[in-house]
Amino acid sequence: MSSAPLHRPMAARDPEEEHRVATPLELFFDLCFVVAVAQIAGELHHYVADDHAGHAVLSFLAGWFAIWWAWMNVTWFASAYDTDDVPYRIALLVTITGALILAAGVTQAFEQGDFLIIAIGYTVMRAALITLWLRAARAHPEGRATARRYALGLAVVQAAWLGWLLLPPGLQLPLFAAFAACDLAVPVWAELARRTPFHPHHIAERYGLFTLIVLGESVLSATTAVRSAVDTQEATARLFTVAAGGLLIVFSMWWLYFAKPAAELLLSQRTAFVWGYGHYLVFGAAAAVGAGLAVNVDHSVHHAAVGRVAAAAAVTLPVALFLVVLWLLHIRPHQVGGRQGLLFPLTAALVLAATLLPAAVLVTGLLTAALVAAGTIPRHPSR
Repeated sequence: MSSAPLHRPMAARDPEEEHRVATPLELFFDLCFVVAVAQIAGELHHYVADDHAGHAVLSFLAGWFAIWWAWMNVTWFASAYDTDDVPYRIALLVTITGALILAAGVTQAFEQGDFLIIAIGYTVMRAALITLWLRAARAHPEGRATARRYALGLAVVQAAWLGWLLLPPGLQLPLFAAFAACDLAVPVWAELARRTPFHPHHIAERYGLFTLIVLGESVLSATTAVRSAVDTQEATARLFTVAAGGLLIVFSMWWLYFAKPAAELLLSQRTAFVWGYGHYLVFGAAAAVGAGLAVNVDHSVHHAAVGRVAAAAAVTLPVALFLVVLWLLHIRPHQVGGRQGLLFPLTAALVLAATLLPAAVLVTGLLTAALVAAGTIPRHPSR
């Protein structure tokens, strides 16, 4: 049983530290966040299946921002200032508590447009992070200006979010993007004082682990839906076609994501911002794929109000988005050009066209598997 020191100075970690890997606490942190991922993906599935995609997509984007941004803020802080003492562990456990509160409010946000519980959970997570930045400011003189900027910016933006709750419901979602932009601007402003000493390989690993968790949730979502159909003896040939296509899609997404090393892309601060922020779409698309597969399972056994093309789009749209964003973040920066460099956007276009086909999920799986086999990636994924 590992023990943590009662207290130690919060000195900055060495950004070139060897063997810097995810800690057991960080792995536990990710696993607890998957509860929120499962909640929001489940709500997206049910609303799209009931033919309420317009409302579902807006609520999903808002709720997903809260989950992703809370996870990302703590992840980058931990890469620079993880002391693994008792106060630090308590702060991360408080953050996990906030994530669980947030997950409890997802259904209320979807059904009633009420984001109060999500905001409470977000505030709990944000309060823990502010205390960590204040502690870093006190213990690390070289990074004090940056840490104070983070603490101040987070406090001001969180107060703004609480004010956002007081807006009329009809204005909350339309103004959400403006408030989210203010939140995204805090790290940009804070890092102008001095770059936070994050560890590129550690960050790349942390993002990879969260990608695995989201893809695993997609597999679980589809598997649960298939099992429900089989248990009620409503299985059809189309159901197993959807299952086979879904597995090909998720397997291919995993292979493509880990085909290129990401750590070497994070040496530039500007590139690190683009890469880190771009994963809002990578993670969100991966979670939406799981919801879309569940929608297609429902449609195959006639339990969905949505039509065939709309059900297919619930898978093809997020898969195409995943491919395009992954190409921009991982493939182009590695200077993969010519015919091979265009295979990602070309496959994304073919996936979108497959929306109109009767077996859209299976065709999408075959297209993504073909992309894996097309020679655009190394024979052995980088480790």
